[in-house]
Amino acid sequence: MEIFEWVRFLAGAAFLLAGVVIFLIEMAGVFRFRYVLNRMHAAAMGDTLGIGFCLLGLIVMNGLNVTSLKLFLVIVFLWFSSPVSSHLIARLEVTTNEDGEKQYQVKNLDQEPQESGGKEEL
Repeated sequence: MEIFEWVRFLAGAAFLLAGVVIFLIEMAGVFRFRYVLNRMHAAAMGDTLGIGFCLLGLIVMNGLNVTSLKLFLVIVFLWFSSPVSSHLIARLEVTTNEDGEKQYQVKNLDQEPQESGGKEEL
């Protein structure tokens, strides 16, 4: 039975370590990217995955009980709420950014696509 506890501890520690590594990669992405939407994408994806791995490691270390169920419900809540909040913040940035044309190309969906005469423009 002691071997099972060590395996559970090592698996939980591996999940926690993976979560910390994901957080470190997220921080590098946040500081490296220049445009705010790229930074926000790195932060949102890293938070969702990093927190999920860390909480999964705590669930494995804790075993099957009520606390593990609560931690699992936190994971489910964060997996639903983090992408939604990031999407809303991204839409706010796009609609309120006055210098948007410098950072991204605005496409009008009402216009027909223009034919380039068979030649690709570089």
